Amino acid sequence: MQRRNIIAGLALVASATLALSGCAGSNDSAEPADGGNDASANYGLVTEGTLSVCSDIPYPPFEMEGGDNGTGYTGFDIEILSAVAEKLDLELAVQDVGFDALQSGTTLAAGTCDIGASAMTITEERKANIDFSDPYYDSLQSLLVSTESGIESIDDLDGKNVGVQQGTTGENYAKENAKGATLVQYPSDGELWPAIQAGQIDAILQDQPVNLEHEKADDTYKIVETYDTDESYGFAFQKGEKTELLEAVNGALKELRDSGEYQEIYDEFFTAK
Repeated sequence: MQRRNIIAGLALVASATLALSGCAGSNDSAEPADGGNDASANYGLVTEGTLSVCSDIPYPPFEMEGGDNGTGYTGFDIEILSAVAEKLDLELAVQDVGFDALQSGTTLAAGTCDIGASAMTITEERKANIDFSDPYYDSLQSLLVSTESGIESIDDLDGKNVGVQQGTTGENYAKENAKGATLVQYPSDGELWPAIQAGQIDAILQDQPVNLEHEKADDTYKIVETYDTDESYGFAFQKGEKTELLEAVNGALKELRDSGEYQEIYDEFFTAK
């Protein structure tokens, strides 16, 4: 901004023709507008000036269609990253991808996007292939069943079909604790929810906020148990390749928390209505 003021001052001293020429020269300059985020050149973005996000959609309340941020998608993850992008002076773009390839690091390594945002739990196994941001959300696992199922706990799942999302910590928890159950893998919650409604599975074991959305939407389903697995979500980055961007995102997340904007977004999606 200071440089522009100096140029403007010099232009006033010069002739009108020179002033117009000077303005054109300023517009054509490689320097970013508004003092610019010239650090973005070091972010290694897939598309210059844009924070490209990959996410497995739908997964309400974290990712879903709609909203007014210009991407066609909304949800807690998306709105947090919309605020992050604004702080980094970047546009936001979101595309729908499969969760398994995202959590394994394959999608990120292919350069499809700059960041993965899909309610992804930070685990040591995933850290082998992905770099994570600082945690931005703490979660529980949960068991959702029909109110007429007679299932009251994970101990009642022997002989039952339990739906899980492939490649998730919910699937891992079910493998370790749902004794005698048949686990049925689905690519996303977009298939899990219709499956239990159609009677193809007897229960869904997955992240508590997602099951809570289903409980709110249809009172013939209920969460009968939650499980504290010390899970925290992080945004994912290509391993070893996005250091500057990761640091910038972490800085923006801290600013959002300190300013109270994070809490406002949190309340929009998680406060009981």
